[in-house]
Amino acid sequence: MNEVDRLADEFLDVQFAANPLIPSLLGLPGDHGRLADHTAVGAARYRAAYLDLASRAANIDMTTGDHERSVTRDVVIQQARAAVDLIDAGLVEFAVSDGLSAPVQQLLIELPVVTLSDEERVKGFLARLSAVGEYTDAVIERQRSAAGKGLLPADFLVDAGIAYMDRYLGDPEGDPLRLEPEIEVPGFAAERDRLLDEVVRPAFRRYRDFLAGELRPNAQSAERPGLCWLPDGEAKYAALIRAHTTTERSAQDLHDTGLELIERLGREYREIGGREFGTTDLNEIFARLRTDPALRWRDGDELLDAARAAITRAEVLAPEWFSTIPAQSCEVRPVPETEADDGTIAYYFPPALDGSRPGTYFANTYQAHERFRHTSEAIAFHEAVPGHHFQLSTALELTELPLLRRIADVNSYIEGWGLYSERLADEMGLYSDDIARFGMLTQDSMRAARLVVDTGLHALGWSRQQAVDYLTANAPMAAVEIEAEVDRYAANPGQALSYMVGRLEIQRMRAEAEVALGDRFDIRGFHDVVLGGGNLPLSVLDGVVTSWVAGQG
Repeated sequence: MNEVDRLADEFLDVQFAANPLIPSLLGLPGDHGRLADHTAVGAARYRAAYLDLASRAANIDMTTGDHERSVTRDVVIQQARAAVDLIDAGLVEFAVSDGLSAPVQQLLIELPVVTLSDEERVKGFLARLSAVGEYTDAVIERQRSAAGKGLLPADFLVDAGIAYMDRYLGDPEGDPLRLEPEIEVPGFAAERDRLLDEVVRPAFRRYRDFLAGELRPNAQSAERPGLCWLPDGEAKYAALIRAHTTTERSAQDLHDTGLELIERLGREYREIGGREFGTTDLNEIFARLRTDPALRWRDGDELLDAARAAITRAEVLAPEWFSTIPAQSCEVRPVPETEADDGTIAYYFPPALDGSRPGTYFANTYQAHERFRHTSEAIAFHEAVPGHHFQLSTALELTELPLLRRIADVNSYIEGWGLYSERLADEMGLYSDDIARFGMLTQDSMRAARLVVDTGLHALGWSRQQAVDYLTANAPMAAVEIEAEVDRYAANPGQALSYMVGRLEIQRMRAEAEVALGDRFDIRGFHDVVLGGGNLPLSVLDGVVTSWVAGQG
């Protein structure tokens, strides 16, 4: 093995040690009995390891190296530096509500999808349950210490965290951690239930009481929910922008880009509105989209059935646009009840590498009668086909590449492709009618508005209500989704920027390739090169596409 590939594997060793659930979720070998170390000492140790990896990778002379090795080296450097940025941003110290950023809530999202396929994993799961108390106490200590330094979350986020814990604690019979193994292990059920009763629920109760008794009385108000109000908030937000977008773009630049995109989208709404609703007035169009009872679901089952139908249509047409099709189809499931109330609209969970779990699109069916029918297709195309399912399943199947290239957490590439897929679906003729295209525009509005709102909250000092009002005026989303989205941006700064930044970059690369190649441009070839190199930072992907274009001559 060459030096670059060894460094890529070494990076994963560090990442898996820092986040032991990752190999379990991916179906990889690993320590299946550990949870992450969220102590300050642990964070410092892993930060030093990532800095060392980035330095060693940057010092490798690639003047005579081959293209793939050069790409891998650049991925190692970016991923290691991004890991340092995430540690420096310190979300573990004040993230209390969002399952994508809050460490305690993450357990209730990730542990339930671990596959207990053999005795090692079964015993490891019990070991993890026994470690939940220590894990939760470490988070409490970090957050207590941070609060003493003025690093405090907003009150509405603390309230959401308390409600999250209450939902879990209030339904012991429906505990998502009451997993059943795929093999019979004597005594497992009794020990699992004992640990849930004696260790897990008491730990979550302690965290709930910490939130209510210590954080809530001192929390930031909804008038000051952003990082810019916290000590070193500007530096923390800059670090999160770098990590999530893989660019050096400033908060103000992203804010201005979002404003420009919102203006352009208005013209598209008016064009379709004139045809479908007989009006080009944006307020009237938005009001119709928000209030027309015909644009609501009857129930959650109808919502899920529509998502499955859209995915099936996309699978039929995909070979005309992609040379490589994932071996496994995508499953569709409802978002688990414990996170549905204040959770996001939908998300995708990639398959396990060992084949034990398929790629799954989770759609939020909570209050389905208040959710929009017309956005269903765009969301399904984003999360499943030709979006994340094609992207992430394809990456996992690239066994000739170093594992890091196949599983790297590059938000701007991953979410940029998902958003690109919503527009690609229109090119593919997948939207059933203009009403469904309104859904595409609604999703576009949300992602463009994220550039405005996320930066507004965390760089420009916006209140929660300012963010809600901006989304309400510029994205015809349901009220239940607008408030949940704003709370998500407040709780997980910077992550929401990655969608539109990534899409704009992929579209730019495609447009430049089309100009350079003219009649020789092949859309299947372009998609194959974008998806065929694994999960790449945008700057690295740009070089890969440029090399592909040069090779077409």
